[in-house]
Amino acid sequence: MPAAQTLLFPDPRPLVERLGRDFFQSLPQHPGVYLMRDAGDAVLYVGKAKNLRKRLASYRVANPDRMPRRHLRLLRTVARIELETCADESAALVRESELLRSLKPKFNRAGTWPGTPRFLVWQQDGESMEFGVTETPQPAWHQLGPMSGAALYLRCAVVRLLWCASYPDLSMSRMPSGWSRGALPNPVRLCCGGLAGEAALFLERLLAGQVDEFSDWLSARRAHNSAPFEKTALAEEMDALKKLLPGAVSTLAKLATLTAQ
Repeated sequence: MPAAQTLLFPDPRPLVERLGRDFFQSLPQHPGVYLMRDAGDAVLYVGKAKNLRKRLASYRVANPDRMPRRHLRLLRTVARIELETCADESAALVRESELLRSLKPKFNRAGTWPGTPRFLVWQQDGESMEFGVTETPQPAWHQLGPMSGAALYLRCAVVRLLWCASYPDLSMSRMPSGWSRGALPNPVRLCCGGLAGEAALFLERLLAGQVDEFSDWLSARRAHNSAPFEKTALAEEMDALKKLLPGAVSTLAKLATLTAQ
């Protein structure tokens, strides 16, 4: 009898009924964040995904025997889902953290409180540059922050981009092992050769908010490397930085003002 009842009364699919099958079929298979909103457009829940289509597909069926009551209530309330694609899963994690702290959605429990303040720090050492993330920056190092989780992604992004500028003839697949996934030692040393001084100058401009100037410099350095995949990857990295840096630069400006008082 229970099996027959299952066939006669299939599990509810409130989001499919509300948003339609085409919505789920058209979702991008990219990393990103999603915001679930109610009929009044208030954000109920924020999540991140390595693959947005796969992650949101898990919400299509509201099985009362497998899903917590809290999630069932959420799915019954959602009227719209908003998406933001990101360069990679690390960028999605940073963006999710920012949204959780600023919006504090009522169906999220973790991540809605401020994280540990962290600083992105760097210094030039001859023909090399060193980058780290720390809670207590040393006076000899340049610093940006405090930023919480954004510092981790920014370090990975700037190291990868400066590596691409320093080795314009090499494919990104030749990057040191783990760097493309964000697995960098802390601190990490990047050998820039004779480009170190120039790289330090453009890094300062980038972290001061001059993202387009940095992007033009990087494009000029790799002008003869025309691989479509590499151009797309670098463009996505730069787009992610544009979203993160205004907040980081604002934090730096506030910190500098307080220090000067």
